[in-house]
Amino acid sequence: MTRILFVCLGNICRSPLVEAVAREEFARAGVAAEFASAGTGDYHVGHAADPRTIASAAAHGYDVSAHRARQLDVADFAHFDAVLGMDQANLRNIQAVCPAQYASRTGLFLAYAGVAAPLDVPDPYFGGADGFERVIELARAGVHGLIARCANDA
Repeated sequence: MTRILFVCLGNICRSPLVEAVAREEFARAGVAAEFASAGTGDYHVGHAADPRTIASAAAHGYDVSAHRARQLDVADFAHFDAVLGMDQANLRNIQAVCPAQYASRTGLFLAYAGVAAPLDVPDPYFGGADGFERVIELARAGVHGLIARCANDA
């Protein structure tokens, strides 16, 4: 079974949203996988997802209500088959703490999923509802790419 960790900055907007979309869409497709999310920063450790994330997810049939933010841990690199950043800055932070033997497990979520450029999932934190809608769109596109990739690898 494939194990994927989605990573953004604070683990309250993008990565928990992508995690929720992945859980639901993989289950619908009948493809077994394990998902989690984390942040590169410790700003929100233990906090629920941003209320706008929860609302946007719920409006599209995804549930992030039980989410609690956590920080990326060096042990994650051994556990997960892929540690995927939401944007270039997160990827640099991931790679800065990644043990050398796991470097091939890191990448950008959208690139790993085979989505065409742009490859950064924009951070909706300082914007309005439209930013969260854009993250949902990108999450769906990326997750469907991951489903195809995992189905081909099986």
